[in-house]
Amino acid sequence: MAIGGGDFLRRLQKEEVAQQRLSRISRRPKYTKFSQQELGSWKPLPTPRCIVFLFVFLGVACLPVGFYTLHASWSIVELVFRYDVFCIMNYATAVNPLLTNQDKSDFMQDFDKRKNCTVTMNVEKLMRQPIYVYYELGNYFQNHRRYMNSKSEQQLRGFSSSSSSSSSSHSDLDCCKPKDVANGHSIVPCGLVAWSLFNDTFDISTNGFYSDNGTVFINQTWISWRSDREERFNGTVFPSNFINNNRSTVADVPQIGGAALNYSKPLSMDENLVVWMRTAALPTVRKLYGRIETDLRPGTQLMVRIENLYNTYGFGGSKKLVLSTTSWIGGRNDFLGLSYLVVGCVSIFVGFVFGIAYWRRPRPLGDRLHLSWVKNNLTPSAAASFVTDD
Repeated sequence: MAIGGGDFLRRLQKEEVAQQRLSRISRRPKYTKFSQQELGSWKPLPTPRCIVFLFVFLGVACLPVGFYTLHASWSIVELVFRYDVFCIMNYATAVNPLLTNQDKSDFMQDFDKRKNCTVTMNVEKLMRQPIYVYYELGNYFQNHRRYMNSKSEQQLRGFSSSSSSSSSSHSDLDCCKPKDVANGHSIVPCGLVAWSLFNDTFDISTNGFYSDNGTVFINQTWISWRSDREERFNGTVFPSNFINNNRSTVADVPQIGGAALNYSKPLSMDENLVVWMRTAALPTVRKLYGRIETDLRPGTQLMVRIENLYNTYGFGGSKKLVLSTTSWIGGRNDFLGLSYLVVGCVSIFVGFVFGIAYWRRPRPLGDRLHLSWVKNNLTPSAAASFVTDD
């Protein structure tokens, strides 16, 4: 009896331990059909009528959006003038007619030659402020891999970067070659992107009575991305050892390179540089130069004095001056509106084609008689009735 009683007590103890284990809070997630992915599925089976309705509805919805977007694009007033050929041909002579791109490029590199010109732009429609002033470069591949990589993001952010003349050095400035070091010191900002900074200037005057002295002020502040000014470019980084051959340098060397930089102004405050350093993705480069904060009335004649310094003739590029207003879609772009119109017209056309096909030869949904292997096994009488029904 004693032995049997001991076994009974041991079994009770084991059961209590087992119950205590079961009573503990389990870490296993609560069972639900959602957590175990056992929810019922739903697979829609659209009927021919539903398909026709969806295509027509899509087309009807796209058409007004396309017309509204296209109207917004057409409401933008834009003045465009290509000045690269106009400006340089003013200096063509019988001795040097400047017929080839090489002749034009050599002329631009000559320090002693004047390169200024004045162009006229007529305002035919009311241009409400703000009016954005752009310069546009054609056949200018800022998206070239080696050109895009020729800059130091670490340097722009103010992080110290070392450079060494040894071939084994792999510093952050190595990507800036050949514009990384000059006279034994690092160039700030380094790289071909900064070195080729656009340096043409535009001074606009008008015959309008709303200007005190006939000069239209171009505001060149807050023209860059805020993230670039505050994060990408550090306010404590100043240009140093930035050598390029422009009009402010020695006259004995060919005039190559872009604009000079103000050594007393940090890079984050030089907004022309900040705008230029955000490279374009397409060979047609349009950069913001400034904005006019005065309305231009119809009939206004704008006289633009251009200092034509940027050499695009050597690679067959073009230069344009663009004055443009904006709307809720941004600048002038007809592609979005035309895309909506094309999609809407195609959808309506496809819907009508499906509707006519269904009307002429209706087909019950899920009719097995239309299966090829069923048609092949039909008796002659059944096949005849099937053809008659169709």
